[in-house]
Amino acid sequence: MLVSDFNFHLPEDLIAQAPLADRSASRMLHVERSTGQLSDRGFRDFAGLLRPDDLLVLNNTKVFPARLLGRRAGLKSQPVSMHNPAARDFLQGRVEVLLTRQLSSGPDKSEGKNDWECLVRPGRKIRVGERIFFGHDKGGTGEGQDVLQAEVIARGAFGERTIRFRPVDDFFGRIASIGHVPLPPYIARADSSADRERYQTVYARERGSVAAPTAGLHFTPEVLTQIADLGIETAEITLHVGLGTFQPVRVERVEEHKLHRESFTISAAAASKINSALAASRRVIAVGTTTVRTLEYAAQSAGGISAGSGEADIFIYPGYKFQVVQGLLTNFHLPQSTLLMLVCAFAGRENVLRAYDHAVARRYRFYSYGDCMFLA
Repeated sequence: MLVSDFNFHLPEDLIAQAPLADRSASRMLHVERSTGQLSDRGFRDFAGLLRPDDLLVLNNTKVFPARLLGRRAGLKSQPVSMHNPAARDFLQGRVEVLLTRQLSSGPDKSEGKNDWECLVRPGRKIRVGERIFFGHDKGGTGEGQDVLQAEVIARGAFGERTIRFRPVDDFFGRIASIGHVPLPPYIARADSSADRERYQTVYARERGSVAAPTAGLHFTPEVLTQIADLGIETAEITLHVGLGTFQPVRVERVEEHKLHRESFTISAAAASKINSALAASRRVIAVGTTTVRTLEYAAQSAGGISAGSGEADIFIYPGYKFQVVQGLLTNFHLPQSTLLMLVCAFAGRENVLRAYDHAVARRYRFYSYGDCMFLA
């Protein structure tokens, strides 16, 4: 199966650059999974498309400001006239770090070490042993008070590094003070203070994601109340979105791609609800591809869903047999991405790509701050 089989044309002006004023005002394309029939709706119609005995499963992960701007040890910014931004930043000592997965934290793990997998830019230049300083930069000069310090302790491919932070009090408090909301690169603007609230679901509780589970961004407290008033049961799981969700596919054949691991937790209460729904042949509706991956991974080694924590690395593409999920609410995804492959596995590649062509023709808004589709 070729990665190019999952391509589609998207005009750049359909990529949403900012959220709507009202979360629930998004458009929603309803795709009937069995027939491929398409219906243009609004997200406020979502609750009405659910059945009274459905179980709606949400990912309650919380995004933290994981994008850090720092400088290399011993270097301060100097005026450099170059056309290559990466080279210019390197010579000026500037470093951008996106924290993607925490490997250890606090005295109970790894002897107090605070290690993180991350993406570093400029990726080729940062070597093992380099130290990076993070602080409140003053006017982009590289000068300012250092808030955090880290050392590069391992190197991976494509700008991937493992860094170790020097022990400090209130690490996440410091991250909150200097970090930036890790907006995806297709949002061509700097993050704002408003993104700290809008690039987050209203039910976010468990800190740990570097990207929002975007299908959940459309929900408001009023929509959740409407769903509850209809008697529809909900359950929450946690999957911390990391590199595995948004890493690009760099191979030609789908089967050769490997996903990074992402941490998840399923509580005993959530597992009980999900298993009860499966036993009664009720529909399990997943909000977002992260929820799908968590549920399907957890079902691989058990007759149902087991409570507990782990690291999911399941890669779902056409040919996969779903064991848990019977309905999916999701945003529109990038061409040739693993997320688009998952949606195609769920509803059929032809159906999904036809739905994407329809969405482009009807000028739906795409990606993280865009519109959504409901496949069931």
